Amino acid sequence: MALDARSSTFETLSKKIEARTARAGIIGLGYVGLPLAIAVARSGFAVTGFDIDPKKIVALDARRSYIDAVTSEALTAEIDAGRFSSTTDFASLSDCDVIVICVPTPLTKHRDPDLSFVEATSRSIAAHLRPGQLIVLESTTYPGTTDDIVKVILEGTGLKSGSDFFVGFSPEREDPGNQHYHTATIPKVVAGDGTQALSLMKSFYGAVVSTVVPVSSNATAEAVKLTENIFRSVNIALVNELKTVYAAMGIDVWEVIDAAKTKPFGYMPFYPGPGLGGHCIPIDPFYLTWKSREYELPTRFIELAGEINSAMPRYVVGKLAEALDIRAGKALSRSRVLVLGLAYKKNVADIRESPSLRLIEIIEERGGKADYHDPFVAEIPPTREYQALKGRNSIDLTPDAIAGYDAVLIATDHDVIDYAALSKSAKLIVDTRNVFSRLGLTADHVIKA
Repeated sequence: MALDARSSTFETLSKKIEARTARAGIIGLGYVGLPLAIAVARSGFAVTGFDIDPKKIVALDARRSYIDAVTSEALTAEIDAGRFSSTTDFASLSDCDVIVICVPTPLTKHRDPDLSFVEATSRSIAAHLRPGQLIVLESTTYPGTTDDIVKVILEGTGLKSGSDFFVGFSPEREDPGNQHYHTATIPKVVAGDGTQALSLMKSFYGAVVSTVVPVSSNATAEAVKLTENIFRSVNIALVNELKTVYAAMGIDVWEVIDAAKTKPFGYMPFYPGPGLGGHCIPIDPFYLTWKSREYELPTRFIELAGEINSAMPRYVVGKLAEALDIRAGKALSRSRVLVLGLAYKKNVADIRESPSLRLIEIIEERGGKADYHDPFVAEIPPTREYQALKGRNSIDLTPDAIAGYDAVLIATDHDVIDYAALSKSAKLIVDTRNVFSRLGLTADHVIKA
């Protein structure tokens, strides 16, 4: 392609984005993709959402949101304004000027990256690729994925990145349940394959979010996301380990943290729990661990943090069994346990990688009977690792129901729970979130774990 033709491709797309006449296609309408799609539509772009799950499209066509971060009213407003539609027909990708990939990047059983969704999506885009498109990956992954996988698959069409089409990476930063920040107010890191791609990335995301943070390469942007989540994983592992050590010394780790955080510099509080959940922290650090093997470099901090955090559910069940033995004279194998909270964090319905699922599994492996209550999760949906739990229903949290259990294990501290009433009905409570102390509630039958 001649230089002027290349320039024309860039300038045409740039002008479309600037005038907001470009159509955006968002692939993957989950916790990342749907909030992004609505934010892009609100900023004035026409948006087509793509997903392989027809149930999601049916819900969206009925103006019913299935993501907490997007209200049905907000969804309806964008549909009625003609700025948002959704489909399972990927042929419509050819109508899109900007295409954003928001698909899962899980781990295999051996903790290796599973990029099958990214690769399949890239091939779907390649089938409908045309000159003058910007292709963006938002899915968290190891440095090099955008350039070495997405770009390579797209260039397999004969079209070239940086001339015929443009490629960029911008890591998602969604935080389900966060009441202070949402998609449009969270600073957006952006990168591109070349100066023109970066210019398009800044222009597109600059129209959608309040702050854009450009970096020098797609690999750098990919590393930014991993660094954010590794930071959290390592620090959570540290306080989880401190919890076990201080507990052996008769010291309350939560009291220690509360006092330590009064220091106005040099300290940032992180809190222990029953394990890690969500799509990011339990998974993303291992993308770097895997990639580092290519360079024959160890990632000891990351791997050790993973080991500590992964061990927490079993540690918690051990404390539960100990409390049942000492307080009730009853073995876990003969006990009924109510796990309070299935979501991985409070006040949301998100159960991705939730440690509560592992807690239930371990309790039942040890012969106990486990039920759960979660005001946001009425039924356990299909999951990759916990197929045997699929279809179980949340029990009603009535005084009689609570009294029927030998112990209540607080795994997620949802705010809507009446903990004072819970305390009156429960025989024994094992609190992994320090919710009772935090609320100023004291009772002899509440044990921290």
